[in-house]
Amino acid sequence: GFMTRHERKLFDDLKSPHLKYWVPFVWFGNLASKARKEGRIRDSVDLQTLMNEMNKYRSWCSLLFGYDWVGIPLVYTQVVTLAVYTFFFACLIGRQFLDTDQGYQGHDLDIYIPIFTLLQFFFYAGWLKV
Repeated sequence: GFMTRHERKLFDDLKSPHLKYWVPFVWFGNLASKARKEGRIRDSVDLQTLMNEMNKYRSWCSLLFGYDWVGIPLVYTQVVTLAVYTFFFACLIGRQFLDTDQGYQGHDLDIYIPIFTLLQFFFYAGWLKV
């Protein structure tokens, strides 16, 4: 609903090896200049404000395109995987219930199934896989 069918056809027919996010900005700039010449925009300050805001938005889109252009290096994925598994192992040991009133010799680990730690691990591991 943002483009007419004719504009959509022009957009689709435009050949570009990269994303075409910039095309609507060019159209907007041309239409704003035309509106100023026709008197629909009465003041040049208003046109300048419109163009400044459009350029700001376009630069944000360009920055986002730059983030998409550069992939995450494989070492980051490996570091995060190692961090998740190390955190889970530390939680398994650190979240054990020790009742000191029971008089355990040397405060040995009390074996039980840490349900919430397992749920947390499944959440982090699932998030990592996504």
